Amino acid sequence: FSAAKYRGRQRRILPLEPNSAARYALKAIANALGLRSLNRTSMQLTLLKSKIHRATVTGASLDYEGSLTVSADIAQTVGLLAYEKILVGNLQNGERFETYVIYGAPGKGMIELNGATAHLGKIGDLVTIMSFARLTAEEAKTHRPQIAVLDRQNKITRCAHAETRTSRREWETEVLQASNHR
Repeated sequence: FSAAKYRGRQRRILPLEPNSAARYALKAIANALGLRSLNRTSMQLTLLKSKIHRATVTGASLDYEGSLTVSADIAQTVGLLAYEKILVGNLQNGERFETYVIYGAPGKGMIELNGATAHLGKIGDLVTIMSFARLTAEEAKTHRPQIAVLDRQNKITRCAHAETRTSRREWETEVLQASNHR
């Protein structure tokens, strides 16, 4: 093979007929490899995948290298994976930050700010932990995020696939009913 021999020549890519067997074979290979470049892709939407609502911060470690520790049982209940990127909103001070999840001991109710995130909250703060997924418009039609609501001891009080409420009044009724049962 001599590079000099090919210099100056334009590389020609043979187009594949839209419905040819070769095109279908390449698409199948691309799908198997997780590649989208050979496929006509539809619009991707970013939707809420998982949410842990009103979690109480139980610890903060400035010396740790980073991340947010979440008790494994709580994380797994809403489908959060170890090292998954998350967005955290602090309900006390309004701070929002991105980091990743690491699993803590199950059953301990651990929600710990590590590394730089320890500056963004303190023990006792309430936080909301969210992860997102990219879905096609077709997938988005049936997608329902998994949501867990925690009490002040980080025990799950409610967990379900979210449904879109039809009105604020419906939401207020649900909140009143929940507070009456305490």
